[in-house]
Amino acid sequence: MALTQKTVLIVYAHQSLGSFNEAVRDEATKELSKQGYRVIVSDLYAMNFKASATKSDIIGDLKNSELFQYGEETMHAWREGCLSEDIMAEQRKVKEAELIIFQFPLYWFSVPAIMKGWMDRVLTQGFAFSLEKMYNNGIFKDKKAMLSFTTGAIESMFRPDGINGDINVTLWPLQNGTLHFCGFQVLAPQIFWSPAHCPAEVRTAMLKQWRERLKGLLAEKCLTFAPCEWFGLSFEKGFLLQPEVKEEQKSNAYGITTGHHLGKLLPPDNQTKAQLTDEELVSNRLHTQMAVTTHIM
Repeated sequence: MALTQKTVLIVYAHQSLGSFNEAVRDEATKELSKQGYRVIVSDLYAMNFKASATKSDIIGDLKNSELFQYGEETMHAWREGCLSEDIMAEQRKVKEAELIIFQFPLYWFSVPAIMKGWMDRVLTQGFAFSLEKMYNNGIFKDKKAMLSFTTGAIESMFRPDGINGDINVTLWPLQNGTLHFCGFQVLAPQIFWSPAHCPAEVRTAMLKQWRERLKGLLAEKCLTFAPCEWFGLSFEKGFLLQPEVKEEQKSNAYGITTGHHLGKLLPPDNQTKAQLTDEELVSNRLHTQMAVTTHIM
């Protein structure tokens, strides 16, 4: 019996042919195809994808024509199969994909408007999330997603002491508030720092590093988020962190995540690197101790 070919969806937003973003996208397409994946690219500008979330996204009568509420209406339309065809086409791609890569230039510390429109219109309530199914219990908990983007700023500008502030804080709304909220296992972002201001050989090295990462991308560990089970999941409990969890966290010098910092220091690299498990930390310490002992002997 033949195995079903696995799918990767690249949601791509750059207007120019020959851009560095295009080169990054093409490297991903080439390498993942070589690994046997079916790669689908949604080139949003080429598709002239509609960025605005409006009534025209719903075919037929509205549930409440007197007070239009986009979230409620699109949830109802999704259930009835009455969303516009461009939305349903993208939702079919999402359903097929094991991994979604969002490839874009960073605009105003976020995604370009056309990609934000894709998120607003495609990730509808019911299809991508519900109150009962979100975060680590989310609808897409068996899928992976990641951000791959270029910046105009150099890396030091996005450090904790840099003028733009910590990149982990910048990434929290997208990676936690959109991707993880829908249940995606979020891979560490691929950040290409200021390629427009780099020499050609540096850009070539960036692409080589990306190509190497792609070889083991889907086997990578994901970013760490606070699980739903740590919270009181009801309006009565306010969806707040459980008292016993807060008690357990008291002795930790760092907060749980970038967003759940509990007034403490932010955990380093929480939104940019997969964190080691306790077992791996112990193993690393043992290896270090053995190396030091061997060196002394």
